[in-house]
Amino acid sequence: MSAEPDLARLLASVATGDRAALKAVYARQSTRLFGIAMAILRDRAAAADALQDAFLKVWQRAGQFDPARGPAAAWLGQIVRNAALDAARARGREVLTDDPALGDGVFEPSVLDDLAEAEDGARLRECLATLDEKPRQGILLAFVHGLSHPEVAERLASPLGTVKSWIRRGLLSLRECLS
Repeated sequence: MSAEPDLARLLASVATGDRAALKAVYARQSTRLFGIAMAILRDRAAAADALQDAFLKVWQRAGQFDPARGPAAAWLGQIVRNAALDAARARGREVLTDDPALGDGVFEPSVLDDLAEAEDGARLRECLATLDEKPRQGILLAFVHGLSHPEVAERLASPLGTVKSWIRRGLLSLRECLS
């Protein structure tokens, strides 16, 4: 059974002002949509901001979704893509001063280091360490660095189908390890 009709029904509920439906859409789609924003922006904070902007637009424009024109997942993806592109254009116009007092200092903390500070971060690192090298690299490139599957395949110099299998099996192993 496809999740698409359920997603379309959730968007119809969001259009009526159902906050729980919006929360359900976010829970089901945020990881994938964040990946889209990361692929465009290559910056976690900017991608998170773009995702937030996109979900505000979803809240405001859910009534404009028409299942006859295409899948709900594609509609959501386009909203996130547009929000990320808007953010990229705006960021291109920024002039950094290199003054840390203004928050313009450049730093990129390790995502895994941030996770390690969280309650489950150490457990996630342990579970990642149990994976074979290629699945672990694929998962990190896709979910931490926001690369698409074709980009991961290119980076790992492996066939796309193989990379997709590595990532899927790795995620299943992580789920099992974390439960």
